[in-house]
Amino acid sequence: MTPTVAKAVASRAAASRQQSSVIARNRRARHDYHLEDTVEGGLVLTGTEVKSLRAGRASLTDGFAQIQDGEVWLHGVHIPEYTQGTWTNHEPRRPRKVLMHRKEIDRFASKVAERGLTIVPLSLYFKDGRVKVELALARGKRTYDKRQDLAQRDAAREVERAFRRRG
Repeated sequence: MTPTVAKAVASRAAASRQQSSVIARNRRARHDYHLEDTVEGGLVLTGTEVKSLRAGRASLTDGFAQIQDGEVWLHGVHIPEYTQGTWTNHEPRRPRKVLMHRKEIDRFASKVAERGLTIVPLSLYFKDGRVKVELALARGKRTYDKRQDLAQRDAAREVERAFRRRG
């Protein structure tokens, strides 16, 4: 193998490691909440949880995060049991610790305490071989807010269609 070919192979391998592959998205979160601030955190997982996630199986629909004793815990996220797992398999809906910087945790804790916000997971993905979760500070929408957002989206879609027909 020539040095240039070896470099090309190494750069392709590094690029594939850098890419993040999304495992699950919480599409309801953008519909049900006004999102204010987002942050990325790592997850503390067991081996069978990671294998189940590599198979692309997870659900964030009922997920939320809480700050307890200066630590962030992710509740309600469903990672199904690994099919080839043995007695060492994990519990599907157990609370999982989120790894974040102290400043981020303190900022989120103060905003949740004073303004009545909640922390919602938006997506779960692999980044450099590690499982990451994107968390957002969110304020719940009222039903009229949801209707208003749907009406705005429909109007934007109609305008886009009109431009496509014209041009």
